[in-house]
Amino acid sequence: MTKLFMSGASIASLAVIMSLLPIVSVSATAADPPATVRTYGPDPILPAPDQSLIPTVNVAPAVGWKDGEGPRVPAGLVISEYAAKLDHPRWLYMLPNGDVLVVESNAPERPAENAGIKNWFMKFFMNRAGAGVPSANRITLLRGMTPEGKSLDRFTFLEGLNSPFGVTLIGEALYVANTDAILKFDYKTGDTRISTPGRKVADLPGGPRNHHWTKNIIASADGTKLYATSGSNSNVAENGMEEEVNRAAILEVDIATGATRVFASGLRNPNGMAFEPKAQQLWTVVNERDELGNDLVPDYMTSVKDGGFYGWPYSYFGQNVDERVKPPRPDLVQSAIKPDYALGAHTASLGLAFANASSALTPDYSEGAFVAQHGSWNRKPPSGYKVIFVPFADGRPSGDPVDVMTGFLNKKGEAMGRPVGVVTAPDGGLLVSDDVGNKIWRVTSGKQTAEQ
Repeated sequence: MTKLFMSGASIASLAVIMSLLPIVSVSATAADPPATVRTYGPDPILPAPDQSLIPTVNVAPAVGWKDGEGPRVPAGLVISEYAAKLDHPRWLYMLPNGDVLVVESNAPERPAENAGIKNWFMKFFMNRAGAGVPSANRITLLRGMTPEGKSLDRFTFLEGLNSPFGVTLIGEALYVANTDAILKFDYKTGDTRISTPGRKVADLPGGPRNHHWTKNIIASADGTKLYATSGSNSNVAENGMEEEVNRAAILEVDIATGATRVFASGLRNPNGMAFEPKAQQLWTVVNERDELGNDLVPDYMTSVKDGGFYGWPYSYFGQNVDERVKPPRPDLVQSAIKPDYALGAHTASLGLAFANASSALTPDYSEGAFVAQHGSWNRKPPSGYKVIFVPFADGRPSGDPVDVMTGFLNKKGEAMGRPVGVVTAPDGGLLVSDDVGNKIWRVTSGKQTAEQ
């Protein structure tokens, strides 16, 4: 059992927090945002900041799926279980031959992140939400499909990693983003296992705090560069900006030399990245800051400009100043780029995939972006816990988001699953990783499924 050594003041603070726990439990009666607030779309209407002594904590306990249960999809789509009995599957990558790589991972040891009463409670609540399992540090390969839509073969593809997340293939080189470095592995089409050691391409921000540990990667069109996400080391720089070097950013890594530069900054916690098919512009989804109220600050998706600054920590969604950050930087606030599309407050939007040109889904999903929303832990009522589709036209968002997968929360407010990664398959179907249900879900049109 972990022992906590606390001063008298800390014990008093702990007693106060414990006495307030019933207040921050799941609430089934909380109201939706007022009509004057809109947290989705290109021009959200944001409320005033609402800070409180005790921030909202509304954790959906992780319980997993019972036999026969699963998420819901709208009419015209069909969902099936593609793979099960995985170990905290976080990210997905589709190899050119149709093999699916599943990154089974969780946070590394972070001693500095666990210090203090607040962090102890954060860890407690995250464990309750299903995020406390040890990291498998493994990539599993799934191959083929049965007539029922399940994966046919499963192989242990790569082991001994360090909280891996992003994966990308360039020619015969597979690049894997550990939490603290990008590694390169030799790969040939059809390989079912990599047993040779990886070669380090570049370091990534890690360290004993490593607040946002996930690092995603995507390759440039010419295959000479990697773009790597690097989340902030805090909520709003409360640990000092010296802890944020090369963080809250997308980094550009030269593959030949390992040289790294900041490509775009002020992105609190970017995760999913993808190139929009028409304009070939890089897009990302970003988790925004906490403790400003139920409806601040919206997570968002945005195109990413070379050299662009997107506000964190000094402002949000353009020039909305965060008064908590000292000293202020009005010069940077003035230059902050307004994100393209708000995705709702505290939704924990993670996965991003643009629709396949030969989509097997219905025409309503032929042009746009699928976004996996892992779900809130600090909002009443909960937000996220679903996969949405944002329609695009001419390379830009063009309408309201549409629910594609829902039903991850039961009537008790418990999490049966939480979506993380999304990827479009060669047949146009959509694969979604579920790190609480330990499954991969597959969504297709009813017509395609009936014909299989």
